[in-house]
Amino acid sequence: MKNKNKRKSMLLLSMILVLTAIMSACGSSSNTKPADPSSGNAGEELVKVRLQLKWVPQTQFGGYFVALDKGYYREEGLDVEILPGGPDIVPEQQVANGAADIGNSWVASLLSHQEEGFPLIEISQISQKSGLVLVSQKAAGINSPADLSGKKVGSWMAGLEFEILALLAKHNIDPNQDAKLTKQGFTMDQFINGQLDVASALTHNEYPLLLEQGLKAEDLNVIDMNDEGVAMLQDNLFANSEWLENNKETAAKFLRASFKGWRDAIANPEEATDIVMKSVDQASTTREHQLNMMKAIGALVQPEGTDPSQIGRINEAAFQQTADIAHQFGVVKNKVDLSKAYTDEIWELSAKQ
Repeated sequence: MKNKNKRKSMLLLSMILVLTAIMSACGSSSNTKPADPSSGNAGEELVKVRLQLKWVPQTQFGGYFVALDKGYYREEGLDVEILPGGPDIVPEQQVANGAADIGNSWVASLLSHQEEGFPLIEISQISQKSGLVLVSQKAAGINSPADLSGKKVGSWMAGLEFEILALLAKHNIDPNQDAKLTKQGFTMDQFINGQLDVASALTHNEYPLLLEQGLKAEDLNVIDMNDEGVAMLQDNLFANSEWLENNKETAAKFLRASFKGWRDAIANPEEATDIVMKSVDQASTTREHQLNMMKAIGALVQPEGTDPSQIGRINEAAFQQTADIAHQFGVVKNKVDLSKAYTDEIWELSAKQ
């Protein structure tokens, strides 16, 4: 009798379990991943995207860190990893070999790698203006490019001298005879110590560093490459063209979230600096310098008077000027075919809500 009752109980339990399973199946799909409440794409798995920076984390890349910190990438269904750069990392190589999906570099560098056969294409131009200026002490009397003749002009070289060469050529100044183009270190010590008449500086790095070290803006003369018509575009975003062919929507989502991060960073540089400082080597910099950098880079990403909705758009004329200077001074051997160097398609996709 006991065995009979036991069999009935087990049969009843089995029926209950079966009914429970059927009801559960009706209520949900077994193939659906549980929704992430912090994601704007509930029920969808996040798509991994790796961004390779050209240098170590700093506010020069503020928009990406803000987008990551505020969850803008996640809202687009992306799991973004920001890979730090450095002196031994070439973003073009990292993206070409698949170690990263999207890279950040300067346009001239990208053009030279494209000519070498790297499968890369620009998808967005972050810096709309050049950040390179030539700085001199006002007492030196260098008030215009014509005054560079006979002066010792500092450049970091290694591909960073071409705007200066274009400026000298425009004013018929021979860089070897009329002016002395001199290798400049990555500090401003040579300039401060009077070893250079003119020094190269980026508006978002070396120039504010001079001011932080006690020099006054009113005591300095500045020659701006943008004003002189020899500017070359700098920070951009590019992708592996083979990866891009199958990931256009993903790339567009990445741009859309990044631009949102940049708009926030430009509108609130204090907040952006605090966000970036979480990832910065604080032994090598200060919050003051990073804040000054954030403000200056913001002026390059969204120049005064421009529409924030146009952040990241590629300006054909500015790109052509960069390509022409690159060709003039041998960065590339052949004239650049713009249709192969960059694409507007991903930016256009990102603008569609």
